Formats: sequence, structure tokens, C-alpha cells
Amino acid sequence: MIETNLEMTDKIGYLLLKKGIIDTQILEKSLQVKNSDQSKLKRNLAQILVQDFNFDHDTIFREVAVLYAFKELNVKIEDLSEERIDEIKKLMNSEGDEFKNLLVEHRVIPYRYDDRQKDKLVLAAVDPTDRALTKIAYGLNAKKFEINYLRKRDYDKLIQILVPPENEFLKMIEEHAEEISVEPEETNLDEEELDAEINKSALINLVEACLVEGVRKGVSDIHIIPRSSKRTEFHFRLDGKLMLWHAQEGTLPEAVMAVVKDRSKGMDRFERERAQDGFIQREIDGHVIRFRVSVLPMVGTELRNKFESIVIRILDDRKVITDLNKLGLTGYARRSFEKAISQPQGMIILTGPTGSGKSTTLVAALYQVIDPTKNVLTVEDPVEYVIEGARQLKIGHKMNFEQAIRSILRHDPDIVLVGEMRDKETAETAIKLANTGHLTFSTLHTNDAPSAVARLYKMGIEPFLIAYAINIIVAQRLIRKLCDKCKKRVVQIDPKVAESAGINLEEWSQYEIYDAVGCEFCNKTGYKGRMAIHEALYFTKEIREMVVKSGNEVDEDAIRRQSKKDGTLTLRDSGLEKVRLGLTSLQEVVAATTED
Repeated sequence: MIETNLEMTDKIGYLLLKKGIIDTQILEKSLQVKNSDQSKLKRNLAQILVQDFNFDHDTIFREVAVLYAFKELNVKIEDLSEERIDEIKKLMNSEGDEFKNLLVEHRVIPYRYDDRQKDKLVLAAVDPTDRALTKIAYGLNAKKFEINYLRKRDYDKLIQILVPPENEFLKMIEEHAEEISVEPEETNLDEEELDAEINKSALINLVEACLVEGVRKGVSDIHIIPRSSKRTEFHFRLDGKLMLWHAQEGTLPEAVMAVVKDRSKGMDRFERERAQDGFIQREIDGHVIRFRVSVLPMVGTELRNKFESIVIRILDDRKVITDLNKLGLTGYARRSFEKAISQPQGMIILTGPTGSGKSTTLVAALYQVIDPTKNVLTVEDPVEYVIEGARQLKIGHKMNFEQAIRSILRHDPDIVLVGEMRDKETAETAIKLANTGHLTFSTLHTNDAPSAVARLYKMGIEPFLIAYAINIIVAQRLIRKLCDKCKKRVVQIDPKVAESAGINLEEWSQYEIYDAVGCEFCNKTGYKGRMAIHEALYFTKEIREMVVKSGNEVDEDAIRRQSKKDGTLTLRDSGLEKVRLGLTSLQEVVAATTED
């Protein structure tokens, strides 16, 4: 009888209670709120549960959509063409900015006109029960309309493309554009003059705008480069390539540098003759982002100026990969890597140039082996990402990298990450850890996996230690992924490209491969995002014997030949595998790898 009365008074409450999404206590409290609501637009129970009781929006409103027979609109953002996005933008902008703000406020998107009834507008709404939707439909001059339910998470992704968040600092720069250009006087640099220039200009907004834009565009590094006494350039590294974002004219480069230093912790703005390292922390779009700042003095053309180059690395914890499946490891490399990290002891070495994603792979590997029963220690300088479940040692002037490495054995570790084997002492300690029952992860700067063995040997590490401490060496590179929206199929492979890639034209004519084109979505580059390619040198019995028997030098070619017999793909072959899968282009692989 109680359930019958409840169904009559509140269908939503009855349905959610019946499905076990809410309990009777929550139901009673939410009904009290509903009955005491004195506002003109009375909220329904679903709205109250989400807004006042913090229930998941999509869990509640999916049931509401079913109850009131609203169709659910399944939107795959990546499948929407540029034309479709432009059509939606046109509809959203058709009645001016004020009406567009109303659409955003009520989280509704004029999605399309019905294919069968050309005058019927389909509205995609996060809350299909919102009473303002009828008024919105009439405001769009729709003769007929249909409301579909759109999941909040899909709406959040789509609205970022349709109405990108406004950069308030860029807006301030535009409003005060005349303030930012100050002609430097031909006198010696004066700190008071510099302060005055910073205070009366919009340089602070420019630097803050740069940080915000860098995060939103998915940039890895920001480069600030003085070109003359009147010009400073801001470059973004996107998908591995530098691109000019802004050129600041008519302002002393020292003023730009001083603003960056003032906003960074651990930096002296008056020091212009030595290297400095610092960091910045900001909350951007609801997420705490850290920026690592590096300043280096550089030679300039003007004697009165003391030029410095600044590089800011963006450390966004949302980009941390914890799933091994997302690393791009395939075939033999994947099997060998999983086997190596599942051993109770031994060493896993990642090798490659700066910015090749070594740290990303190591962190993902660590997440596979971190366990509450194990003591996981990391020694990194600097620490880039916070790793849950690991104790990350703090490097500073009171305990440097070498001191931390020496002390780590006394700290009862099970698993250790040594950020980089930069010298013999570090390498020996890491090898010792691997040989005394610890699983050890580290990185090395070499071109491929076999040359890492030779590098350790030349550092002075004994061959038998190298042979029996190391489980696997993985060489890694990052290559750009083709933009899914504009890539085109290659009808005929260019013979010159085929020759550069070292491939057989006749054999490759049977594969479906693609090339870059360029569109708005990928900034006209033809590429969007990056992925890793790998060369995995797993230490088999044969490889270990080769290393132990090394005389005056390690025979890299013999190791390379044996690893190929074992199933290792070179970096070039790994890249070509990605070309066959339609993920990248032949040109990109040729540019990023060398022949055997």
C-alpha cells in the first residue's frame, strides 16, 4: 500500500527505490526537500538527488529517460565530422551570444534536424525534464522538436569542442593590448625600470594565458625565447614538434623572464648568469597542474641585454598511464616486458632520447607491480608524477641524487625506481640492487637496446653483473599518430619513400596504408597525438652468455642478430607494424627511426 501511494505521489522516487539506487531514508529526505521547495520552477526528485544529495547524474537520469520514454542519444565524439560539428556550432550561434549562454546554462545542444521530418529539431539534453527546454526550442524557431537524453560525460566532451572554455588572461590581454608594448630605452638595464615595465604592462596576463593555453591544447613543453631586445617568442611543443604560439614585440625580454621567475618557486629573478630550476603550480579547469621551469643564460646580439631561455615542462597527472594496454607494446615486446616485470628480482631498463616517453612507460610498469605488501622506493631528480603506493624520495640540497642512491639499500626496499643511471656509481648501485633480490627499474640514454649493454660496459660495470642483473632492455621512441578525421588512403607508394623505409614495393602494395592530410581538428598537421614504438631486448640464456664472454668490448652486432632470432623487432620494424595498422605514415616512421 505504501509503494502504491508512493508511485502515485512520485514516479521517479518509486522507480529509483525499486531499482535499489536509493534507499527509503534518502527518499524521505529528498521528498521533504521537494515538498518544501517554494521556487517558481519546482525541481523534480531526480534534480534534487543530483544537486543536493550528490548522486551520479547519469545513473539517475538514465532511469528518468527510460521512465518518460526519452530516447538516449549515443554520441561518439571522435566519429563526428568537421561538417557535423560546424552544423551544431551554427545552430548554437544562430540567436546570438545571450541565447548561446542560455543553451550552455541548461546544458542542452541543438543536435540536428530529423532526417525524416526536416522541420523537427532534435535537442540533446543532459536533463530532459528541464522545463526551460520548451522555451529554448521556440527560441531556436523550431516548428517541431524532440528531446533526447545525452549523458553528462558525453555532453562535457562535446561542449569543450563546441564552446571551448574562455581563457580569461587572453581576454585581459586583448582588452589592454596597448599596455603590453613598451619600447626599451638605450640605457643600462635598471631594475626599477624593469619593475615599472612589468607593473604597467599586461605581461603577467600573457604568462598566465600561456600556461592555461598550454594545458588546454595538450602541450608537453612551453619555450620562451628572446630573439632581440624588442622581441620574445612563445613556442608550444605539440606532438613532439615546436610551433609558434605568440610573439611579444616591443617589450624587454628581461621583463618577460622576470615575470616567469617571479611566478616560479625556487628562482632568483636578479640572477641572469647561471642555470636555474623551479616550479609553478596552478589549478586549471578544476585540476591541479604542475609546471617544471628551467632557465638557462644565452648569448644575445645586443650587449646591454642579458638574454635567458626558458623551458616550462607541463606535468599533468591526468596524462599518467597506469594501464599497460595503452602503452602500444605488442607481440614479442609485450610478452617479454610482462615476463620481465613479473620476476621477483632483476633490472628493467628503458632507453631512448629525452622526451621519448621512458618515464611514462616506467610509471605504467610500476603500477603493475605496486602492492601493499611491498616497499616501493623511487629516486628521481626531479620527481615528475606522484605515484600512488610508492615512497618517492625528496632530492634537494641536503640530500642529492647520489646520497639517496647510496642510502636506499638501508631502507629495506622490495622494488626500486632509479630515475636515470647517469654515472658509474649510480649504475653500480642499481645493478647491485637488482643482484640482491630487488626488482629495479631505470633509464639510460642510448639509441637502441644493444648499445645500452655497451654503454654500461664502458661505464666500468663488470660483464657478469650486466649479464645476470638485467631482465630486459627496451628502446623506445614516440611517433605521431595520423589524424583519424582527415587521413587518406595511399593509392600508390612513392618509390623514394619506399627506398628510405627499406620496404618491398610489391609486398606493401597489398597493405591498406594511410598518409597525412591536415584539417582544423589537427591544426593542419595531419597528425593528432603520439604513440610509442619499442625494441625489446629480453636477456635469454644466449644473450647472457654473449655478454659474459665479452672481451675488450661488447659485440653489439652479435647481440642484435641473436635478439632478432629470439623475436625482437627493431624500432624501424615496430614503426612499420604501426603503418600496416593504419595508425601512422611511412614518412613519420622514416623520420623517427634509422635503418638496422
